[in-house]
Amino acid sequence: MRRWWRTMRLSIKSLLLHPLRSGLTILGIFIGIAGVIWLLAIGDGIGRKAEEQIAELGARNIIVSTVKPSSDEVQDSGYGLTRADFERVRDTISTLKRALPIRILSKEFRYLTRKFEGRLVGCTPDYAEVSRLEVDQGRFLTDSDGRSERNYCVLAEASAKKLFPFGDPLGKRIMADDEFYIVVGTMKKRHSSSAVGGSTAVEDFSSDVYIPIESLWRRLGDMIIVTKPGQFQSDLVEVSRFNLEVHHRDQVLNTAEVVKNTIEADHTLPDYSVTVPLELLQQAETTRLMFVIFLGMIAAVSLVVGGIGIMNIMLATVTERTREIGIRRALGAKRRDITRQFLAESVVLSVVGGLLGIGGGLLCTLMTVEFRTLLEYKFPEQMLALPEIIREVEPTVVPWSIPVAFSISVIVGVVFGVYPAIRAAKLDPIEALRHE
Repeated sequence: MRRWWRTMRLSIKSLLLHPLRSGLTILGIFIGIAGVIWLLAIGDGIGRKAEEQIAELGARNIIVSTVKPSSDEVQDSGYGLTRADFERVRDTISTLKRALPIRILSKEFRYLTRKFEGRLVGCTPDYAEVSRLEVDQGRFLTDSDGRSERNYCVLAEASAKKLFPFGDPLGKRIMADDEFYIVVGTMKKRHSSSAVGGSTAVEDFSSDVYIPIESLWRRLGDMIIVTKPGQFQSDLVEVSRFNLEVHHRDQVLNTAEVVKNTIEADHTLPDYSVTVPLELLQQAETTRLMFVIFLGMIAAVSLVVGGIGIMNIMLATVTERTREIGIRRALGAKRRDITRQFLAESVVLSVVGGLLGIGGGLLCTLMTVEFRTLLEYKFPEQMLALPEIIREVEPTVVPWSIPVAFSISVIVGVVFGVYPAIRAAKLDPIEALRHE
């Protein structure tokens, strides 16, 4: 043990004789270790953000959406999901805990001189819980509102600000085209949900106005008429989508198949889609793991480069210290003593670089957030144009990446230090003493 301690002290003294060269070698290992931790953290952060967005749809949910077929396939009788589809699914599938019909229309909303374009969402009281909406003022819709087909509405956060920048909106009447609705509540801000699965589009909740779906069906009907200069278009759609929630998570996939078969019986056109967030979540978990492994392999390349730097420096050191090696051998040092000294020097370089790299890697989250804050301050418009997942994702340091990265740095020091150490030990003492 004392011999190893003496060897380590001698190795550190030898490295300090050339601080710049040793520092640059350590820098290569530092970049490699920090790169491994940073890339794994960024990959894990992006993966977790994607999983969170999918999880918002609910792991026990099944989303059935209306899809508009090509224009030559659309029939005069309309397309998409119908109230009959919803009632049949709701009444015949026993594994369902609840089912929510949803109808969404684009409308212009007005109050006095203020107006904006938004979504009129016909829904049931459960919609707030399923979509994770929180009441800010007043209340959300109730079963009584639906049964009585009242012309009540609830405003999303941005909708309330656009129509009522000042004052209390509760009890006020707003207009949606030619229909009026009485505001009974406002909601807190809700971030948009991202598109997933190819069948669920990005959903922005900020400019919504919620009314009982029964009121929407009675007051507005199923016909959508769009008039533009030189264009007239009408679509007959009864239900935009319905969200289904099953009792247990392990029933989701089987229930989804039953839902598909139940709806397919009455649909000859490809005018609906079934999205299962659980399947997407499982795919996202697999993709995240593959992404993390792939980024780790890329980062490992920089460690190999750092190891080559160690080998290069140690080979140069062997050449420079040939006479020193000859003197030590003449004084009785054995080959294993020379091997141990040069191997210890390479390990010291890799260990110091590894420890510094771990320190730099742990700063990943803090530095990323600070850098993003700086960019948002300097370039606000450009940052707003970026996808939400980039603007909001926070790198998550993967716990196992720290010991793995450090172990790799030590292994790199040993592997790339073995050859120079063996070469130094094999020098002929007589030839080494003659070296100038």
